[in-house]
Amino acid sequence: MNIGVLPFFLLAALVIFTVATPQFLNLANLTNVARQSVYLVLVSLGQMLVLVTGGFDLAVGTSIALTSVISATAMVTLAVVFPDSVWLVVSLGILAGFAAALAIGVLNGLGVARFGVSPFIMTLGVQSVGAGIALFITGGVPVDGIPYEFGDVLGFGLLFGLPVPVLVAVVAIALVWIMMNRTRLGARLYAVGGNIKAARLSGINTGATLFSAYAICALLASVAGILLTARVGSGETNLGGTVALESIAACVIAGVSLRGGVGRVESVVLGAVFIVLVQNGMNLMQIGSYMQMVLIGALLILAVVIDQARYQRLVGGN
Repeated sequence: MNIGVLPFFLLAALVIFTVATPQFLNLANLTNVARQSVYLVLVSLGQMLVLVTGGFDLAVGTSIALTSVISATAMVTLAVVFPDSVWLVVSLGILAGFAAALAIGVLNGLGVARFGVSPFIMTLGVQSVGAGIALFITGGVPVDGIPYEFGDVLGFGLLFGLPVPVLVAVVAIALVWIMMNRTRLGARLYAVGGNIKAARLSGINTGATLFSAYAICALLASVAGILLTARVGSGETNLGGTVALESIAACVIAGVSLRGGVGRVESVVLGAVFIVLVQNGMNLMQIGSYMQMVLIGALLILAVVIDQARYQRLVGGN
């Protein structure tokens, strides 16, 4: 199993942050890391699906923001219509958020799979369109007034003694693992990323496979958007601003190949946790957010360089 440079990065981070700050390995801090990892884990799982096919999705942040804005707006509006049906309002608001994100996934999927647009150009363009729509709806102002029960359960609730967002992430991880390892769709995603021409000649509907990857990616980002909205208690257009870079970094560090065909769910989960762990350690060390962006970008570049070197050795060996 290709896990890339992740073990070395993880070991280095644990040693550095444990030495630098005694609070790093506290149970309370590790629990906090687990909570914070949920959102990036969900997005990274979706990003992995797209990377496995040989593409990538720069619009995952917009999926989160549009989910947040649309779901919050729907809840606030429906609360007036159904003042005594809180969970009906919440359920319809969540569905509205999913629909908004799915629209982004459908656009990306159609552009890449049907019209052959470069994933970079397609997802970058959709990212801009979605961000503009979110800002137009809100005017850049947070959408307040969502039901208290929504945040109390999905943002801060406990079930079986575990945070609800963590349980949601565990279910998502299990479902994606099953999909990638036990279903035809998972096998087709790997086949398309490994060699799309060979996959087409073997009878795989490559267009439908690519479309599915982008649609599922957007839905997983939407789940993260719902949980983040519940956490902050309002619809926000700036949610997920850096998540595209972070999710790609988590995947590449975890050994997902940028050329497609290679990637494992369990490694990606660990990669996302690693990114959050590094951010948490830097926060404890009081390193500013700007320098954190520098380090995450540098880690991504280093991981890509190592992946490229590994690929060149494999090609040379053949």
